[in-house]
Amino acid sequence: MIRPLALLFLIALGQGDSALGQAFQLPTPNSALFEPGREADYFTPTVGRTWPSGTFGCVRSEGWQMHEGLDIKCIQRDEKGEPIDPISAAADGVIVYINAKPGLSNYGNYIVMKHTVDGLTVYTLYAHLRKITDGLRVGHFKKTGEIIAVMGRTANTRQGISRERAHLHFEINLLANDDFPTWYKNNFPGQRNDHGMWNGQNLIGIDPWKVFMEQRNANANKRSFSLLQFIQSQPVLCRLKIRKANLDWAKRFPQLLSQNIGTNPSGAYEIHLNTNGLPIMIIPINIDDLKQNEVRLIEVNPEVYKAAPCRKLVFKKGQQWVLTAKGKKHAQLITE
Repeated sequence: MIRPLALLFLIALGQGDSALGQAFQLPTPNSALFEPGREADYFTPTVGRTWPSGTFGCVRSEGWQMHEGLDIKCIQRDEKGEPIDPISAAADGVIVYINAKPGLSNYGNYIVMKHTVDGLTVYTLYAHLRKITDGLRVGHFKKTGEIIAVMGRTANTRQGISRERAHLHFEINLLANDDFPTWYKNNFPGQRNDHGMWNGQNLIGIDPWKVFMEQRNANANKRSFSLLQFIQSQPVLCRLKIRKANLDWAKRFPQLLSQNIGTNPSGAYEIHLNTNGLPIMIIPINIDDLKQNEVRLIEVNPEVYKAAPCRKLVFKKGQQWVLTAKGKKHAQLITE
């Protein structure tokens, strides 16, 4: 039996109302996210900035730098002031990657977990860890709430992370390319890829803050939260067309594939991207005049771009919207 105080603690962490279903729970004991007006107690800002710079999205470099996760503030410290907050699995899942060499990544020590939510394969990432739980190995299954690490401030950046700014960098992602090491080798010959599939470039993030709040609102209204519907409800930045017989993204995420339009699903596709370059809908279309493997930009929503331009995927050249070099590379990543 759960004692009343323990029950209140679970609800504060977003773990209550389990009968309605929770895709994810908070990965640290810090629950200030759910207390109006206490955002500054939850998010760790960058140096000289306020708490929004620790959130997801175009929140850095005056709105021109993407931050693909949440920087969650430390609330427990040892006698030296170092962080000791336990880091827990945000959902049932399997450990797929552990980097215990902080010098190899600006994530420092980090862990990636694989989950299945609404039939979607998604990944959570936990970075800047001080210590990884003893005996934790790739392939281990962990239940929601099981401790996997201790919060820290590891990184390979020149400025480092100060003791005062110790935090967990937390992400919820979809995998961009199922054969990323090959793609990387072909596109960046001679460059090192120390993390294989789990290179940050291969993980496309969604906003964990919005996920947590949507879950909470759903529970408050006695309805289930759907991660699939959440993803599909994202604002569309642009639409692309591609002619490709076997689109890997469509095979890996059939839930995002619309069968309502088009008569030749094996010939060509229309792909809707959100502001972070995540394909949120895939529509089979007729081949028309597309060349094999050609990617064509067909529409951009200017208001969506204006609100979140920092991924720099598209650019207005005169009166014409075009894919930037970065946009072309991203299109290759998600379609090859």
